[in-house]
Amino acid sequence: MAPVPVPHHGGAMSAAVDLASRWLGGGVVAASDESFGFKENLLVPQAADFVPGRYDHRGEIVDGWETRRRRGEPGHDWAVVRLGAPGVVRSVDVDTSFFTGNYPPRCRIEACGMEGHPGVGDLTGPDAEWVEIVPLSPLTGDAHNVFPVADPRRFTHVRLSIHPDGGVARLRVIGEVVPDPRQWDGLTVDLASQEHGGLVVASSDDFYTSAELLNRPGRARTMGEGWETSRRRDSGHDFAVVRLAATGRLRQIVVDTAHFKYNATAEVELHGHVPGVGSVPQASGGADGDGWFPLTGRLRIQPDTRHVFTLPEPTAPVSAVRVDAYPDGGISRVRLVGVPEPASRREAGLRWFNALPEGQAASCLAHAGLSPETARRVLAARPLGAGLSELPAGGAGVDVLAAWLTGPG
Repeated sequence: MAPVPVPHHGGAMSAAVDLASRWLGGGVVAASDESFGFKENLLVPQAADFVPGRYDHRGEIVDGWETRRRRGEPGHDWAVVRLGAPGVVRSVDVDTSFFTGNYPPRCRIEACGMEGHPGVGDLTGPDAEWVEIVPLSPLTGDAHNVFPVADPRRFTHVRLSIHPDGGVARLRVIGEVVPDPRQWDGLTVDLASQEHGGLVVASSDDFYTSAELLNRPGRARTMGEGWETSRRRDSGHDFAVVRLAATGRLRQIVVDTAHFKYNATAEVELHGHVPGVGSVPQASGGADGDGWFPLTGRLRIQPDTRHVFTLPEPTAPVSAVRVDAYPDGGISRVRLVGVPEPASRREAGLRWFNALPEGQAASCLAHAGLSPETARRVLAARPLGAGLSELPAGGAGVDVLAAWLTGPG
């Protein structure tokens, strides 16, 4: 059966995702202590759950991260989290659900940006440049403690410090994905994917499950991990709008109805949105216009099937795609595979480099072969503009940096 209905009939979606989500590849890489509750519980996708009276050799079984009692000794506990998708953090939810007599009185949150795949020693060593994004703040037990964040930089890791000890059920790091577009060069990529910065921005109906699940990485494991609408009793149809991570030309469309066996959508039709023609409309409508143009005709789809539609030639550039679902039902995933347009690639490169913390930006410049003096001049010139006039002339290192910012060719 489908999950318990949560009546919500669509509309505009959030412009942010949980950057630390396990779905995006987030992980808890280290913690000072986890005597009563494992650190990995912090990022469990489901809401916290607790059944009192269950014990193991550690004590009562908790659904969260819980440290031992410090009993007045100096210091505090902490956990370091690798973000699944680096980005700009907008808020942090320190969820203390079910922790009532054992929650931390206060917390502090820091963030850093590091290149590559740093290990625990790198993240806890002297070269890690942690900056405070949430100052030491009081916590309430058995509650969602949401803290706004105003720092505009792109981070790869966060560190939750609890003072002095206690239990936290979940940690959600809400923000906007800022991808490293160097990873796109020479490839076709899923421009809809959350891990690259794609967002589901609107839908007609999310009665059972949200359309925001459509562009998660990986395949759905159950019907509850896809988009399912209510049963229509009229002549209309459902839709979802995906804002792409970058304007691009699509080459392949994947529509997956995995696990939807008796309630899958019967047919789909896709429209693209012309870049720069107003804002992406938050509504459907079968007719062209308002920047929409057809990408496919009506496509029949099967239950519990991954459908791959390779286009005969790349589409015109699109900044968003509307998936019209006839008449209703369920779709687990939509993939929109293509190549970013040069102008959009340049925009993504500039946003990425301008948002890097200084230490990470300096590491990139050193890797590009820039001398320390030239690197200092480049860092001082940020934010760089589209013309890259701020870059010093000459030198292979500067040429490599320019290619990183604008893409090959």
